[in-house]
Amino acid sequence: MKKEPIQSELRELLSRLPDAPVASNFTARVMQAVELEESRRSRKWNFIFNWRAFLPRAAVATVAILFAGLAFHHHELNAQRNALAKNVALVAGTPMPGVDALKNFDAIQRMSQPRADEELLALLQ
Repeated sequence: MKKEPIQSELRELLSRLPDAPVASNFTARVMQAVELEESRRSRKWNFIFNWRAFLPRAAVATVAILFAGLAFHHHELNAQRNALAKNVALVAGTPMPGVDALKNFDAIQRMSQPRADEELLALLQ
């Protein structure tokens, strides 16, 4: 097509140009410039906060922490339910007091209230 003749003509014209004189340490200087540019780029990334790398990591960490918190909360609820079930079973397993004990409940309650030791108080005075 049209590109092939143009490219061949360009190659022919470029081949006629004489080589440009360069210094003997040209390759070393080019490699040094490339290394310097690479070190500048790597230093630049050290000082600039990279949001594109941070946000996905922060999102994954947040999801992991949320999942762990929900799992711990679920575990605590199950532990409380188990303790409540054991307490209910313990209370349900104890026999109810007889009717006679309930008739004299007021008298038994008055007996269990602490009273002052009148003899001891008399000795202190």
